[in-house]
Amino acid sequence: MPATRTFQLRHVQLARAAFAAVAALMITFSANHSAFVGLAVFSGFALVTAVIEILAAWLVAPSGWRWPYVLLGAVAIVTGMASSIPGWRTTPLFFVVVIAWGALGGLVELLAGIRARRQARAGTAPAAVADGARDGILIGSLGLALAVGLLCVPTTYALNYSIAEAGSFTLTGITLAVGIFGAYAAIVAVFLGIAGLSPRARTAVAGTDTAGTAPAENEGSA
Repeated sequence: MPATRTFQLRHVQLARAAFAAVAALMITFSANHSAFVGLAVFSGFALVTAVIEILAAWLVAPSGWRWPYVLLGAVAIVTGMASSIPGWRTTPLFFVVVIAWGALGGLVELLAGIRARRQARAGTAPAAVADGARDGILIGSLGLALAVGLLCVPTTYALNYSIAEAGSFTLTGITLAVGIFGAYAAIVAVFLGIAGLSPRARTAVAGTDTAGTAPAENEGSA
């Protein structure tokens, strides 16, 4: 009789949500939104996410469905390592690395979610895959939106403004970009947290592995 897996999709979602929340909080409560700080936060977030994805490929994903986790982990490792070198933490690198990560990771997650949703509707998707279909589409779309949002921010943008009794300030492109990444992390944390804590419509039947085929009506958890 196959044993029910103790490490499931909800654990992956909650782990990703937790570290996304940490990244969002670090940016939100930091007065310094420079490229150095932004890349420092991003590198930690990306590398931890890579570990989660690789563990998920090994412990959660059924056969034939490990490729999204492996690709997401690989993209996160490369971008996380590139942004972890202090001497490389410049404004252009922030835009290049985070845009590449958002575009590549978002595309992988979106395509995997669409494929999972189609198979869930056909009743041929494993349970662990069908449960994350809708969330994959959503988080993948958010990653692509992050990339597009950063592409719309000029790297050399600078707006000087003054606040009475507070002084003069300059709003720069990197300040906006780091803020956009922080907002992305906060939104991802909320949606993945909800997905991970939501009760599953489908429970494993005694004697059935959680990687078994899912009925078509259960294609997401959020």
